[in-house]
Amino acid sequence: MADDSPTEPLDLLVRSTRDLLRPEELVREATRDIVKDEIRRHIERKLKDDPKLAQDLREAVHQLLEARAREYAALLRVGALTARLGVSTLPEDVRRMISQQIVSLVSSELGQIAEKAL
Repeated sequence: MADDSPTEPLDLLVRSTRDLLRPEELVREATRDIVKDEIRRHIERKLKDDPKLAQDLREAVHQLLEARAREYAALLRVGALTARLGVSTLPEDVRRMISQQIVSLVSSELGQIAEKAL
């Protein structure tokens, strides 16, 4: 056992180094990056050659982002309304005690989520 202990860290280091330097994986990743770059350049040339297409694409992306923002806003509203519904089902004395705290907490948390998402 004493003989195995000193070689274990060395074996682990050799195995991890071998994993990092797998040539087939490095070649695959490098090839993938080259292909992605070539596709990106091709798309950029096409958009440069067709300004109308480039403008339409920009507008479509803008509309998509706007739709996402509206979706998040609707989700925030549903979340807040669901919290209010849950609070409204509580007994009156408990509801009075916690309703303001829950609505405030949920609103601020959902607002932070929306800000991060946008």
